[in-house]
Amino acid sequence: MTDDARSPFDHPANALVLEVFRLNGALIRCGDALVKPLGLTSARWQVLGSIAHGRGTFSVARLADNMGLARQSVQRIVDELAEAGLVGFEPNPAHKRAKLVVMTPRGQRVFVRATELWRPIADAMAGGLALRELRKTTDNLAALRGRLEDQADNGSSE
Repeated sequence: MTDDARSPFDHPANALVLEVFRLNGALIRCGDALVKPLGLTSARWQVLGSIAHGRGTFSVARLADNMGLARQSVQRIVDELAEAGLVGFEPNPAHKRAKLVVMTPRGQRVFVRATELWRPIADAMAGGLALRELRKTTDNLAALRGRLEDQADNGSSE
């Protein structure tokens, strides 16, 4: 068999990507079910998490960059969260038009509750894996993401 005749699924990176896609799907399904009683979806919960991570110092563009998503999709979710009373906006000293997104007290309570619901699932997911292994997996995924982003930034597919 020549290199050209190999299946695209023979490459080890492809197996990894497929598994990451499957993991993402499982996380979304699990997250949607977990936070539905709180009036959230996985997407809304993810945005709340990015807001919590930024501690009120992120604009929508920065939130989107933090999550690796398009600004427009994050803007739509932020608008939904604002309409639900979970987030608000504050002036941004670095930019007149790009307001900072902050959690309201209600949003903070909902996010804390979602985090409490998630913790036993995270513990079960990580069960049996050494902390060192989890950190190494995280580091490897971050390195792969960085390489992919570098290629995209350089306009290269090689």
